[in-house]
Amino acid sequence: MAATRVIEIRTEIPGPRSREILERERKAVARPLIVHEPIVADRARGSTITDVDGNTFVDFVGGVGVANVGHNHPRVMEAISEQVERFLHTDFTVVPYEGYVALAERLGALVPISGETRGAFFSAGAEAVENAVKLARLYTKRQGVIAFEGAFHGRTMLALTMTSKTHPYKKGLGPFAPEVYRAPFPNVYRGPDAATALTALERLFTTHVSPDHVAAIVFEPQQGEGGFLPAPAEFVEGLRRICDEHGIVLIADEVQTGFGRTGRMFAMEHFAVEPDLMIVAKSIAGGLPLSGVLGRAAIMDDPHSGAIGGTFIGNPVALAAACAVLEIFEEEQLVDRAQVLGGALRARMLDWQSRWPRIGDVRGLGAMLAIELVRDPATKEPAPELARAVIDEALQRGLLLLKAGVDGNCIRVLCPLTTSDAELDDGLRAWEEALAVVLGA
Repeated sequence: MAATRVIEIRTEIPGPRSREILERERKAVARPLIVHEPIVADRARGSTITDVDGNTFVDFVGGVGVANVGHNHPRVMEAISEQVERFLHTDFTVVPYEGYVALAERLGALVPISGETRGAFFSAGAEAVENAVKLARLYTKRQGVIAFEGAFHGRTMLALTMTSKTHPYKKGLGPFAPEVYRAPFPNVYRGPDAATALTALERLFTTHVSPDHVAAIVFEPQQGEGGFLPAPAEFVEGLRRICDEHGIVLIADEVQTGFGRTGRMFAMEHFAVEPDLMIVAKSIAGGLPLSGVLGRAAIMDDPHSGAIGGTFIGNPVALAAACAVLEIFEEEQLVDRAQVLGGALRARMLDWQSRWPRIGDVRGLGAMLAIELVRDPATKEPAPELARAVIDEALQRGLLLLKAGVDGNCIRVLCPLTTSDAELDDGLRAWEEALAVVLGA
């Protein structure tokens, strides 16, 4: 019996209608934004995107980790529609609404932080990052912030300062925000190991900033843009020890790792320690812009009234969608599904690695996995051109993929956790064919 095919390619890629719209784009849209694949979306459902030429692609990008419950999930669309009929905006700090309170209650009960928690909602991940740092600074009465090599925390000025990749994010944009310090992040494949990274962090307190000047250490439990590098347990435990010793707030940036992506609702559940604050965004609202900071009540409640806020903090439509997302996770057991998807993806990736030595590493937690491409497995020289070529070949075969890594030589998976077996199989087939073309049969 033939396998069910999900991908459907009707025209050359890009098709004529996509080419026409992209030509208009070049004359109307700011060029720094033009970094995408050469197709134009018409509609999306579940784990597929259909372009304006009628070509249907399996989506392993998920809106850069936003579509964990899939594109246009009926429950999310229903919640959006119901809220739209009621009201679109009041500004929560002027006229509050129950959805904000309900989501704070529900997420407060889910996050791996013991004791009383509080929540505050915003729009974008970078906005939540900056507000988490504000809260830490006001609570500790300190200014310093420590981030890590390979980190990505956003593109607004403080978040961009904390981000660790010059091109394309930081080039030409200095001077950056003061009082941000950087330490190495462990990398099992390339080094340093966890112990070496922790030693370097503690050395920072002698050479760059006194620990009693540091308000927060901000880290990703698994780096996203940095190349899908999971933090070793020893490293996370060390961060907690250092923060406890010096009165520093430990902030986990779960913008990309949250909402089931790593096979736990939140990636911090993989570790035997708790953060003080957590940053969430991306898949929180099923495709609508929403972000949040969740954390210990003592830290969240300490700042003066009005210290955080903004006109669009916690849009009511996005909040309604977010509550629906939590219902979907529970009803469809998407955390369990992430583990199943991750197991299937990892098995196939390891098979590819055995066939093609230029796949230097396979890594990640749950369904948040990546392969790293190198020119030589002995020297581990990064091969961004191979990653780009594989992505381009996969697109021609109906699969959407995305790069990652400081050197741009990793290919990551952020497929919806609702991805069916047929969609997964079709996507992996296209990926394998692309690898064979680029790396040799």
